[in-house]
Amino acid sequence: MRKSVANTFLAPYSTKAMKRLIPLVALAVSLGACAEHDYPSLLPRAGEQLDFREPTAPPPQPVAADPSLDSRIAAARDVLKQAATAFGEAAVRAERLTRAASGAPAGSDAWLDAQTALADLDAARARQVDILTDLEQLASDRAVTLAPPYPALDQAVAEAQQAADASAARIAALQQGLAPAT
Repeated sequence: MRKSVANTFLAPYSTKAMKRLIPLVALAVSLGACAEHDYPSLLPRAGEQLDFREPTAPPPQPVAADPSLDSRIAAARDVLKQAATAFGEAAVRAERLTRAASGAPAGSDAWLDAQTALADLDAARARQVDILTDLEQLASDRAVTLAPPYPALDQAVAEAQQAADASAARIAALQQGLAPAT
């Protein structure tokens, strides 16, 4: 004879214990029936439908030609070429003097001549940095007025930066050939 499922699981419980649980079960069911069924809607609320993503940027406007800015850029490029020529001439002299002072101790006449030539070379580089600073100031002034980038100005700034960086690297290479100052 097979036992029923109820007999299998309820066998350990006595009938008296189960009769005591009946009022508790009835109370729980009746309290559940008294609960309000006014649950909030699961639909998206108005605040959840807002889109906080960054709007797409409008296409860039064509840059209008600025003759006064173009003339200032051309003048700065001319001065940059002159400064590069002066730097090149000073670099030739400094290379000759640093080669002559390569084995000389610090403080010797050859070493002092090479240091003087390097100082002149650094002054020539400073003229390039001045031009770079002027061009960057022009770009900064345009940015303050929220004007769009000016490609000719950006290119001039990049050229001046490249010239100043190349000059600094050349000076550093020449200084490495000399004995350190004590």
